[in-house]
Amino acid sequence: MDREEALQHCITETTVASLPDPYRGKVREVYELNEETLGIVVSDRISAFDHIMRQAIPYKGQILNQLAAFGFKKVSDLVDTHVLDVPHANVTIAKKCEPVPVEVVIRACLTGHAWRVYDSGKRELCGVSLPDGMVENQKFEQPILTPATKAKEGHDEDISEQEILDQGIVDEETWSEIREKAFKVFERGQQVAADHRLILVDTKYEFGLHNGDVTLIDEVHTADSSRYFYADEYDERLEKGQRQKQLSKEFLREWLMAHDFQGLEGQTLPDLPDEFRWEVYERYVELFEKLTGQDFEPTPVKNFNQTLEEVFADYI
Repeated sequence: MDREEALQHCITETTVASLPDPYRGKVREVYELNEETLGIVVSDRISAFDHIMRQAIPYKGQILNQLAAFGFKKVSDLVDTHVLDVPHANVTIAKKCEPVPVEVVIRACLTGHAWRVYDSGKRELCGVSLPDGMVENQKFEQPILTPATKAKEGHDEDISEQEILDQGIVDEETWSEIREKAFKVFERGQQVAADHRLILVDTKYEFGLHNGDVTLIDEVHTADSSRYFYADEYDERLEKGQRQKQLSKEFLREWLMAHDFQGLEGQTLPDLPDEFRWEVYERYVELFEKLTGQDFEPTPVKNFNQTLEEVFADYI
Protein backbone atom coordinates (compact mmCIF):
# COMPACT_ATOMS: atom_id res chain seq x y z
CA MET A 1 0.00 0.00 0.00
CA ASP A 2 1.29 3.47 -0.88
CA ARG A 3 1.07 5.48 2.33
CA GLU A 4 0.93 8.93 0.72
CA GLU A 5 -1.77 7.84 -1.72
CA ALA A 6 -3.81 6.33 1.12
CA LEU A 7 -3.56 9.56 3.13
CA GLN A 8 -4.81 11.55 0.12
CA HIS A 9 -7.72 9.30 -0.84
CA CYS A 10 -9.82 9.10 2.29
CA ILE A 11 -13.62 8.85 2.06
CA THR A 12 -14.88 12.01 3.73
CA GLU A 13 -18.25 12.50 2.00
CA THR A 14 -20.30 10.52 -0.50
CA THR A 15 -23.04 11.20 -3.03
CA VAL A 16 -25.17 8.81 -5.05
CA ALA A 17 -26.75 10.45 -8.10
CA SER A 18 -29.85 8.26 -8.08
CA LEU A 19 -30.65 8.85 -4.39
CA PRO A 20 -31.43 11.85 -2.18
CA ASP A 21 -28.58 13.16 -0.04
CA PRO A 22 -27.95 10.92 2.95
CA TYR A 23 -28.24 11.69 6.63
CA ARG A 24 -24.66 12.50 7.62
CA GLY A 25 -23.61 11.53 11.12
CA LYS A 26 -20.18 12.01 12.65
CA VAL A 27 -18.85 8.95 10.81
CA ARG A 28 -21.69 7.24 8.94
CA GLU A 29 -23.77 8.38 5.97
CA VAL A 30 -27.19 6.77 5.81
CA TYR A 31 -29.12 6.42 2.56
CA GLU A 32 -32.77 5.40 2.47
CA LEU A 33 -32.86 2.72 -0.22
CA ASN A 34 -36.55 1.91 0.20
CA GLU A 35 -39.19 2.03 2.93
CA GLU A 36 -37.64 -0.88 4.83
CA THR A 37 -33.93 -0.72 4.02
CA LEU A 38 -31.00 1.59 4.69
CA GLY A 39 -27.62 1.74 2.99
CA ILE A 40 -25.05 2.72 5.61
CA VAL A 41 -21.68 3.99 4.39
CA VAL A 42 -18.90 4.13 6.96
CA SER A 43 -16.62 7.02 6.03
CA ASP A 44 -13.02 7.63 7.08
CA ARG A 45 -14.00 10.57 9.27
CA ILE A 46 -13.02 10.42 12.93
CA SER A 47 -14.49 12.32 15.84
CA ALA A 48 -13.61 12.99 19.46
CA PHE A 49 -15.18 15.20 22.12
CA ASP A 50 -18.20 15.40 19.75
CA HIS A 51 -16.14 17.17 17.06
CA ILE A 52 -15.27 15.76 13.64
CA MET A 53 -11.58 16.11 12.89
CA ARG A 54 -10.71 18.03 9.74
CA GLN A 55 -8.38 15.23 8.61
CA ALA A 56 -9.63 11.69 8.00
CA ILE A 57 -7.94 8.35 8.70
CA PRO A 58 -7.08 6.07 5.74
CA TYR A 59 -9.32 2.99 5.48
CA LYS A 60 -10.81 3.64 8.90
CA GLY A 61 -14.30 3.18 7.48
CA GLN A 62 -13.46 -0.25 6.10
CA ILE A 63 -11.90 -1.41 9.34
CA LEU A 64 -14.81 -0.08 11.39
CA ASN A 65 -17.49 -1.56 9.13
CA GLN A 66 -15.88 -4.99 9.01
CA LEU A 67 -15.16 -5.02 12.73
CA ALA A 68 -18.80 -4.10 13.39
CA ALA A 69 -19.95 -6.92 11.09
CA PHE A 70 -17.73 -9.31 13.06
CA GLY A 71 -19.15 -8.01 16.36
CA PHE A 72 -22.78 -8.24 15.22
CA LYS A 73 -22.29 -11.88 14.20
CA LYS A 74 -20.82 -12.70 17.60
CA VAL A 75 -23.96 -11.46 19.42
CA SER A 76 -26.70 -12.31 16.91
CA ASP A 77 -27.94 -15.18 19.10
CA LEU A 78 -28.48 -12.74 22.00
CA VAL A 79 -30.27 -9.85 20.29
CA ASP A 80 -31.83 -8.94 16.94
CA THR A 81 -29.43 -6.81 14.89
CA HIS A 82 -30.07 -4.41 12.04
CA VAL A 83 -27.60 -6.08 9.66
CA LEU A 84 -28.99 -7.56 6.43
CA ASP A 85 -25.84 -7.66 4.31
CA VAL A 86 -22.29 -6.30 4.05
CA PRO A 87 -21.79 -6.08 0.26
CA HIS A 88 -18.70 -3.83 0.38
CA ALA A 89 -15.96 -3.13 2.90
CA ASN A 90 -17.42 0.33 3.60
CA VAL A 91 -21.11 -0.56 3.33
CA THR A 92 -23.75 -2.23 5.49
CA ILE A 93 -27.30 -2.86 4.29
CA ALA A 94 -29.57 -2.60 7.31
CA LYS A 95 -33.15 -2.80 8.47
CA LYS A 96 -34.76 0.59 8.94
CA CYS A 97 -35.39 0.96 12.67
CA GLU A 98 -36.85 3.64 14.90
CA PRO A 99 -33.82 4.71 16.97
CA VAL A 100 -34.07 4.82 20.75
CA PRO A 101 -32.59 8.26 21.65
CA VAL A 102 -30.29 6.94 24.39
CA GLU A 103 -26.69 5.78 24.24
CA VAL A 104 -26.38 2.69 26.40
CA VAL A 105 -22.91 2.90 27.95
CA ILE A 106 -21.59 -0.03 29.98
CA ARG A 107 -18.36 0.26 31.95
CA ALA A 108 -16.28 -2.50 33.51
CA CYS A 109 -13.48 -0.17 34.69
CA LEU A 110 -13.13 3.35 36.08
CA THR A 111 -11.55 5.03 33.10
CA GLY A 112 -12.09 7.74 30.49
CA HIS A 113 -15.09 9.99 31.19
CA ALA A 114 -15.99 8.01 34.32
CA TRP A 115 -12.52 8.57 35.77
CA ARG A 116 -12.58 12.27 34.93
CA VAL A 117 -15.89 12.61 36.81
CA TYR A 118 -14.54 10.56 39.73
CA ASP A 119 -11.25 12.44 39.83
CA SER A 120 -13.18 15.72 40.12
CA GLY A 121 -14.50 14.49 43.47
CA LYS A 122 -17.95 13.27 42.43
CA ARG A 123 -19.07 9.82 43.61
CA GLU A 124 -22.14 9.38 41.44
CA LEU A 125 -22.35 8.86 37.69
CA CYS A 126 -25.71 8.62 35.91
CA GLY A 127 -27.39 7.67 39.18
CA VAL A 128 -24.83 4.97 39.96
CA SER A 129 -23.00 5.36 43.29
CA LEU A 130 -19.24 4.90 43.07
CA PRO A 131 -17.22 3.73 46.09
CA ASP A 132 -14.45 5.81 47.62
CA GLY A 133 -10.82 4.76 47.26
CA MET A 134 -10.83 3.63 43.66
CA VAL A 135 -7.91 4.33 41.32
CA GLU A 136 -7.89 5.06 37.60
CA ASN A 137 -8.59 1.97 35.44
CA GLN A 138 -9.61 -0.19 38.41
CA LYS A 139 -12.34 -2.74 37.68
CA PHE A 140 -15.77 -2.33 39.22
CA GLU A 141 -17.11 -5.28 41.19
CA GLN A 142 -19.73 -5.58 38.44
CA PRO A 143 -20.10 -3.63 35.18
CA ILE A 144 -22.25 -0.52 35.52
CA LEU A 145 -24.69 1.11 33.09
CA THR A 146 -24.24 4.86 32.59
CA PRO A 147 -26.57 6.10 29.81
CA ALA A 148 -26.30 9.32 27.84
CA THR A 149 -28.85 11.24 25.83
CA LYS A 150 -28.10 11.43 22.11
CA ALA A 151 -27.61 15.08 21.21
CA LYS A 152 -28.27 16.24 17.65
CA GLU A 153 -25.73 18.99 18.21
CA GLY A 154 -23.05 19.46 20.85
CA HIS A 155 -22.20 17.06 23.64
CA ASP A 156 -24.22 14.03 24.65
CA GLU A 157 -25.27 14.37 28.27
CA ASP A 158 -25.19 11.86 31.12
CA ILE A 159 -28.59 10.73 32.35
CA SER A 160 -29.73 8.23 34.96
CA GLU A 161 -31.97 5.27 34.21
CA GLN A 162 -34.63 6.75 36.48
CA GLU A 163 -34.54 10.04 34.56
CA ILE A 164 -35.00 8.13 31.30
CA LEU A 165 -38.20 6.63 32.68
CA ASP A 166 -39.40 9.80 34.46
CA GLN A 167 -38.98 11.87 31.28
CA GLY A 168 -40.76 9.26 29.17
CA ILE A 169 -37.80 8.90 26.83
CA VAL A 170 -38.29 5.11 26.85
CA ASP A 171 -41.12 3.14 28.42
CA GLU A 172 -40.29 0.88 31.35
CA GLU A 173 -40.86 -2.43 29.55
CA THR A 174 -38.71 -1.49 26.57
CA TRP A 175 -35.96 -0.08 28.78
CA SER A 176 -35.92 -3.27 30.87
CA GLU A 177 -35.41 -5.33 27.72
CA ILE A 178 -32.71 -2.98 26.40
CA ARG A 179 -30.92 -3.10 29.76
CA GLU A 180 -31.00 -6.89 29.95
CA LYS A 181 -29.79 -7.37 26.39
CA ALA A 182 -27.07 -4.74 26.71
CA PHE A 183 -25.50 -6.53 29.67
CA LYS A 184 -25.67 -9.88 27.84
CA VAL A 185 -24.03 -8.39 24.75
CA PHE A 186 -21.34 -6.79 26.92
CA GLU A 187 -20.63 -10.11 28.62
CA ARG A 188 -20.23 -11.75 25.20
CA GLY A 189 -17.92 -8.94 24.13
CA GLN A 190 -15.81 -9.52 27.24
CA GLN A 191 -15.57 -13.22 26.38
CA VAL A 192 -14.47 -12.52 22.79
CA ALA A 193 -11.91 -9.98 24.02
CA ALA A 194 -10.55 -12.36 26.67
CA ASP A 195 -10.09 -15.05 24.01
CA HIS A 196 -7.67 -12.63 22.33
CA ARG A 197 -5.96 -11.52 25.57
CA LEU A 198 -7.79 -8.21 25.69
CA ILE A 199 -10.11 -6.62 28.26
CA LEU A 200 -13.30 -4.97 27.02
CA VAL A 201 -13.20 -1.96 29.33
CA ASP A 202 -16.30 -0.05 28.28
CA THR A 203 -18.55 0.40 25.29
CA LYS A 204 -21.62 2.17 23.99
CA TYR A 205 -24.58 0.52 22.30
CA GLU A 206 -27.40 2.01 20.30
CA PHE A 207 -30.77 0.31 19.99
CA GLY A 208 -33.78 0.77 17.76
CA LEU A 209 -37.22 -0.75 17.32
CA HIS A 210 -37.95 -2.81 14.22
CA ASN A 211 -41.63 -3.78 14.00
CA GLY A 212 -41.70 -3.20 17.75
CA ASP A 213 -38.75 -5.51 18.46
CA VAL A 214 -35.67 -4.24 20.31
CA THR A 215 -32.82 -4.30 17.79
CA LEU A 216 -29.09 -3.55 18.13
CA ILE A 217 -28.06 -0.91 15.57
CA ASP A 218 -25.12 1.31 14.59
CA GLU A 219 -21.99 -0.68 15.61
CA VAL A 220 -20.82 -3.07 18.28
CA HIS A 221 -17.44 -3.55 20.03
CA THR A 222 -15.45 -1.46 17.54
CA ALA A 223 -12.55 0.90 18.21
CA ASP A 224 -14.96 3.85 17.90
CA SER A 225 -17.52 2.53 20.37
CA SER A 226 -15.33 0.56 22.78
CA ARG A 227 -12.15 0.68 24.79
CA TYR A 228 -9.81 -2.32 25.14
CA PHE A 229 -6.84 -2.92 27.46
CA TYR A 230 -4.16 -5.56 26.99
CA ALA A 231 -4.96 -8.25 29.56
CA ASP A 232 -1.36 -9.47 30.00
CA GLU A 233 -0.14 -6.14 31.35
CA TYR A 234 -3.26 -4.93 33.14
CA ASP A 235 -2.59 -6.02 36.74
CA GLU A 236 1.06 -4.97 36.79
CA ARG A 237 0.36 -1.56 35.30
CA LEU A 238 -2.56 -0.99 37.68
CA GLU A 239 -0.44 -1.89 40.71
CA LYS A 240 2.36 0.45 39.62
CA GLY A 241 -0.05 3.28 38.78
CA GLN A 242 1.07 3.22 35.14
CA ARG A 243 -1.08 4.08 32.13
CA GLN A 244 -2.74 1.06 30.59
CA LYS A 245 -1.71 -0.02 27.10
CA GLN A 246 -4.94 0.15 25.15
CA LEU A 247 -6.63 -0.16 21.80
CA SER A 248 -9.28 2.53 21.50
CA LYS A 249 -9.90 6.11 20.47
CA GLU A 250 -8.71 7.28 23.89
CA PHE A 251 -5.21 7.89 22.53
CA LEU A 252 -6.75 10.40 20.07
CA ARG A 253 -8.52 12.12 22.97
CA GLU A 254 -5.23 12.17 24.89
CA TRP A 255 -3.44 13.67 21.88
CA LEU A 256 -6.11 16.37 21.60
CA MET A 257 -5.94 17.15 25.33
CA ALA A 258 -2.15 17.45 25.02
CA HIS A 259 -2.87 20.02 22.29
CA ASP A 260 -5.30 21.95 24.54
CA PHE A 261 -8.53 20.68 23.06
CA GLN A 262 -11.43 18.99 24.85
CA GLY A 263 -14.27 20.40 22.78
CA LEU A 264 -14.83 23.26 25.22
CA GLU A 265 -15.92 26.76 24.26
CA GLY A 266 -13.05 28.94 23.10
CA GLN A 267 -10.74 26.02 22.27
CA THR A 268 -9.34 25.58 18.75
CA LEU A 269 -9.55 22.20 17.04
CA PRO A 270 -5.98 21.23 16.03
CA ASP A 271 -5.06 19.66 12.69
CA LEU A 272 -3.93 16.03 12.73
CA PRO A 273 -0.42 15.64 11.23
CA ASP A 274 -0.02 12.92 8.59
CA GLU A 275 2.36 10.99 10.86
CA PHE A 276 -0.29 10.86 13.59
CA ARG A 277 -3.06 9.99 11.12
CA TRP A 278 -1.01 6.97 10.03
CA GLU A 279 -0.46 5.99 13.65
CA VAL A 280 -4.23 6.07 14.18
CA TYR A 281 -4.69 3.87 11.12
CA GLU A 282 -2.18 1.37 12.49
CA ARG A 283 -4.01 1.27 15.84
CA TYR A 284 -7.29 0.46 14.10
CA VAL A 285 -5.62 -2.26 12.04
CA GLU A 286 -4.08 -3.74 15.19
CA LEU A 287 -7.44 -4.04 16.94
CA PHE A 288 -9.11 -5.48 13.84
CA GLU A 289 -6.45 -8.14 13.40
CA LYS A 290 -6.20 -8.94 17.11
CA LEU A 291 -9.96 -9.40 17.56
CA THR A 292 -10.80 -11.14 14.28
CA GLY A 293 -7.60 -13.15 13.74
CA GLN A 294 -7.67 -11.96 10.11
CA ASP A 295 -5.25 -9.77 8.17
CA PHE A 296 -6.67 -6.43 7.09
CA GLU A 297 -6.64 -6.11 3.30
CA PRO A 298 -7.72 -2.64 2.06
CA THR A 299 -10.31 -2.45 -0.72
CA PRO A 300 -9.51 0.22 -3.36
CA VAL A 301 -11.65 3.35 -2.97
CA LYS A 302 -11.05 5.22 -6.22
CA ASN A 303 -14.33 6.21 -7.95
CA PHE A 304 -16.10 5.29 -4.72
CA ASN A 305 -19.33 7.16 -5.52
CA GLN A 306 -19.72 5.11 -8.69
CA THR A 307 -19.04 1.95 -6.70
CA LEU A 308 -21.78 2.95 -4.26
CA GLU A 309 -24.23 3.46 -7.12
CA GLU A 310 -23.56 -0.10 -8.30
CA VAL A 311 -23.72 -1.60 -4.79
CA PHE A 312 -27.01 0.10 -3.92
CA ALA A 313 -28.63 -0.81 -7.26
CA ASP A 314 -29.18 -4.35 -5.99
CA TYR A 315 -31.29 -3.12 -3.06
CA ILE A 316 -33.31 -0.21 -4.45
